[in-house]
Amino acid sequence: MELKTKTKMKIRMDILFVLFLFNFSNASAQLTYKVEGEVNVSHGDHSPLWLNANKQGLSSIEKNNACIDAGIFKPMTLTDGKKITYAYGLEMAGAHNFTSDVFVQQAYLDLKYRRMQLSIGSKERNGELVDQQLSSGVLDFSGNARPIPQIRVELPDYVTVPYTKGWLSARGHIAYGWFTDGGWQKHFAGSNGDRTSGVLYHSKALFLKIADPKRPSLKFEMGLSMYCQFGGARYYSNGTKVKMPEGFIDYFRAIFPGHGRSDTPGSDQINIEGNMLGCFHFSLEDKIGGWGIHPYYEHYYEDQSMMSGKYPWRDGLIGLEVAFPKNRIVSKVVMEYFGSMDQTGPPYVRDKDGSIRFRIAGGDNYYNNGFYVSWAHWGMALGNPLFMSPIYNADHSLIFQSNRLTARHIGISGNPTSELSYRILASYTRNWGLYSYLSTTYPAVRRDVSTLFELTYNPRKMSGWSFIGSAGMDRGSMMGHNTGVMLTIRKIGVL
Repeated sequence: MELKTKTKMKIRMDILFVLFLFNFSNASAQLTYKVEGEVNVSHGDHSPLWLNANKQGLSSIEKNNACIDAGIFKPMTLTDGKKITYAYGLEMAGAHNFTSDVFVQQAYLDLKYRRMQLSIGSKERNGELVDQQLSSGVLDFSGNARPIPQIRVELPDYVTVPYTKGWLSARGHIAYGWFTDGGWQKHFAGSNGDRTSGVLYHSKALFLKIADPKRPSLKFEMGLSMYCQFGGARYYSNGTKVKMPEGFIDYFRAIFPGHGRSDTPGSDQINIEGNMLGCFHFSLEDKIGGWGIHPYYEHYYEDQSMMSGKYPWRDGLIGLEVAFPKNRIVSKVVMEYFGSMDQTGPPYVRDKDGSIRFRIAGGDNYYNNGFYVSWAHWGMALGNPLFMSPIYNADHSLIFQSNRLTARHIGISGNPTSELSYRILASYTRNWGLYSYLSTTYPAVRRDVSTLFELTYNPRKMSGWSFIGSAGMDRGSMMGHNTGVMLTIRKIGVL
């Protein structure tokens, strides 16, 4: 269901009413606020990658842009003797050279009973088990795009599993929502371009943690996350419109993926209804003599092809996070490598007799889908931003034009003084395009280097104020040659 503008505004006003109703019913509720303004000036084709990536879509790839946003939040606080608590937030932005001039970034209400939480609305969410400031981003959902409005039931914190003596705990969620970028897709791709509208969203995840209660610093975490696009309509460039079913059974099939019925496209009948993808996550953490060691691994999959052990796990992200003992130079280093070259192998293979045949299981085409076009929201990759997002496409297509790549990434942070902190990011990618278009689109490997240096000043005499200066650069044949600087001023306080 594609919500019309008036309907969207009514929902947002209803959320606002609920927020203020909760606030006035509890005079002791502590509210926080955030006001932030930023200006980005760049030279080249776009704003440099690390000046706009992994910022919850509150950014722009345009080379000169500006934004001011303000939010009010009530954090989740547990009160003695109360089993029910709540949180809410509302954040709005006005911008220049963004995909929207004025928009609601967050509008949510969280209700928590004991350990169980219900979350309603648009809320910023990050990737799992990685450092959001230093990692390149997880492969399935990284916090790179605008929040997706949803209704989400979750155990947000680990809960001890009975009869395990504290060794095993679990957390997880299940959610349904909807993509809000149908209008933007029509504007970007054109009324005759390949696009979607009114697409529905589903996600679920289960994570387990194993830790010795006597040594909680040593812990092993593993989890499975799964995302799905379903329902909605597809508009083809030839003028054809195809509507996907959105009945109760389709919501059920989003939870338990299965072959599509007769009212779905033929590819879904052969494979899985909707666009299903996700990750296996593995993480180990320990603290030794003031050092923090955190290796992690992600295995990305599309549909059922690589979810099981039927095919070798050649693609994935491997990372190492090291927290240094307290010093003035370096606080933390993150190193990552990932590859997406295999995708269960090429779709066409040559037999021993020299003949070429088609493999149904080959060429998974990461982040792209025959019906739902791509795993993106408002043109920005929902997964790792080193896969160049569709919003960059000069031909205004909405697909990822390169999903076969290798990437090396490093992130470094430190606190030279109590008032100064810094962050450095550097990424190097090699891009081979797509299996299906390799010969025409990428006759040669395309290489890119993207960097960021960011310095944050938090003056002691100006409580809650932050002044952030950022400089970014891209060099290569994917993102182009871009250089830019950004100034951000932020104030966070308590009402």
